[in-house]
Amino acid sequence: MKLDDILVSLQQVDEVTWKIPRQGDMRVDGVFFASPPLLKLIREDQSLLQVANVATLPGIQKYSLAMPDIHWGYGFPIGGVAAFDVDNGVVSPGGVGYDINCGVRLLASNLEKGDVVPRMRDLVAGLFQNVPSGVGSRRKDLRLQRRDEVKVLEEGARWAVKQGYGEEEDLAAIESGGALPGADPAAVSDKALERGRSQVGTLGSGNHFIEIGYVDEVFDEETAAALGLFPGQVTVSVHTGSRGLGYQVCAESIGKLKRATIRYGFELPDPQLCCVPVKSPEGQEYLGAMAGAANFAFANRQLITHWVRESFAQVLRVPPRTHALRLIYDVAHNIAKIERHVIDGQEKTVCVHRKGATRSFPAGHPDLSPAYRVIGQPVLIPGDMGTASYVMLGTTTAMEKTFGSSCHGAGRVLSRKKAVQAAKGRSIQRELENRGVFVMAASRGTLAEEMPDAYKDVSQVVDTVHAAGISRKVARLRPLGVVKG
Repeated sequence: MKLDDILVSLQQVDEVTWKIPRQGDMRVDGVFFASPPLLKLIREDQSLLQVANVATLPGIQKYSLAMPDIHWGYGFPIGGVAAFDVDNGVVSPGGVGYDINCGVRLLASNLEKGDVVPRMRDLVAGLFQNVPSGVGSRRKDLRLQRRDEVKVLEEGARWAVKQGYGEEEDLAAIESGGALPGADPAAVSDKALERGRSQVGTLGSGNHFIEIGYVDEVFDEETAAALGLFPGQVTVSVHTGSRGLGYQVCAESIGKLKRATIRYGFELPDPQLCCVPVKSPEGQEYLGAMAGAANFAFANRQLITHWVRESFAQVLRVPPRTHALRLIYDVAHNIAKIERHVIDGQEKTVCVHRKGATRSFPAGHPDLSPAYRVIGQPVLIPGDMGTASYVMLGTTTAMEKTFGSSCHGAGRVLSRKKAVQAAKGRSIQRELENRGVFVMAASRGTLAEEMPDAYKDVSQVVDTVHAAGISRKVARLRPLGVVKG
């Protein structure tokens, strides 16, 4: 298949839904969501070709899907979603990505915007000091022994809470309770364990961040009240993943599965789509290692949350009960999960790959904790440093259209290299301060790579998924201060 043929074949289903009709070796149609401005951007890279390529994989169910924040990735597009029958389908590391369970969590406080704006520089500096960031960042005060790291891979955020980093109620506000089942530490190499040992509790680099913001607008007052959100309220978002451990798991798995793909006789349009049957020994080994890395990421965000809470108490000189930073929710991106979905009128067990996408389950879903089963799962959509982020809610339409999935952010429109070129001669930090956003970063290069211009308009992305019905708007958050990796 060629991209030009795919672009010519595009069919508009409704205002924001587009179809790539089945052609060539595709086993199912491709479906993606885009408003007219976003469609123009999407057509400019290779991501729609990747959507079509994913549709050729064995055992794929219904559609090869993409969210409006889609952009080119390794094998699968970033923003891609695909579900595979567990008996006859495959699992692919390219459908998860290198930063396994790169996710975001949202904390909400008792404070209002006016309480923190005068101390914003100090707050950002405190977070920058207390949470190591940047490439290869390490903690000097928390270096795990091997036996402890194995527990992290098995227990995820629960391990952190057991060590005193958070409260039991935090776990009810984390996807999957903060730990995927089936983690197999034995499937994680010594090299991956070594890379992770000193990086747990660190932010990392790239698009990872800690953002202090406030609730700028509420779209659904009833749901916002149920979540404990109100206008002017100070919030904190934490976006990071499994660090070097997850990267190593992915890199090693790709190497193994490329060889295994040949043994299983799969003919693929792109070797980056290397895959094996879900129930094969290689598939189970990958899923076990991936779950361990995902649990590492859950623990990582839990530890960082503890230091965020401490930083607020230290800088504002108030006891924790005064700021009361409560976990609203924690969602995973870059993950493959075994789930039950209704397909062609029958309930089936499938392996859902969400790469640069997040879960969007509705009220009543049995996989949600009791705290969210009444209203549905919060869907957290971070934007860039200078605009906005959104709180949304899962829907029954998402279960019907996207295997309970939604977008995960704004999505890049410039590569990191092009963003650095576009930032030459500019002070991104000063530009953000002029917008009222104070930023600290491990390097000037990171600020250039992650400048607002490098991303699509997050409001357009959010409005698209809202119009598609796959998640609905609850509140908008505006940034005040950001720590970048």
